Amino acid sequence: MILSAAEWAIVALSLRVALVATLLSLPFAIWIAWLLARREFFGKSILNIIVHLPLVLPPVVTGYALLLLFGNQGPLGALFETLFGITFAFSWTGAALAAAIMGFPLIVRAIRLGFEAVDQGLEEAAATLGAPRNAVFVRVTLPLITPALLTGAVLGFAKAMGEFGATITFVASIPGESETLPSAIYTLLQVPGGEADALRLIAISVVVSVLALAISEWLARRAIKRVAGL
Repeated sequence: MILSAAEWAIVALSLRVALVATLLSLPFAIWIAWLLARREFFGKSILNIIVHLPLVLPPVVTGYALLLLFGNQGPLGALFETLFGITFAFSWTGAALAAAIMGFPLIVRAIRLGFEAVDQGLEEAAATLGAPRNAVFVRVTLPLITPALLTGAVLGFAKAMGEFGATITFVASIPGESETLPSAIYTLLQVPGGEADALRLIAISVVVSVLALAISEWLARRAIKRVAGL
């Protein structure tokens, strides 16, 4: 399959957006998942609802909310541009932000299940041996939830690769800047005679998704074997 330079640029941008979105989400997802799995506090149900809201809201609504908050005239958008020189609207950074928010609930849910499956007796045993709480989390808890972390990361990556509704509303589809695989495929399908080009991009999407799933399955199996050996 031969892709043009423009098509390779779309693929590369999609991979960059998905990777940045996943890496951006993971630290926050671990923290939120730990709170939801291990702590009882006032407003826990509200936090849980907010985290999962992107799953049930129409993606266009999420994209419009992002435009209001992170657009050039939005409060958070103006703040980021002033402090860090980062703009989100109609930019690949905005596409990564939209993809991160849409995939965040999936990552949190997978990691939360991992935390809930961990035998807390192992953590308590490590603590009784004098290990600091942070050391227990890093050396005991995180290795035990590695399969859940990998599952969450892959789900987030896959969601980011396929995200369309929120992205197109927030950053549009600008070639070379915010045109990802889903938006490019949609655009081609609206053009007479664009089906052949769309099919090539669809094939690339399928290949990338299958590779991501295969790699995650391999890593998860290795992680499970390593955890079983602890």
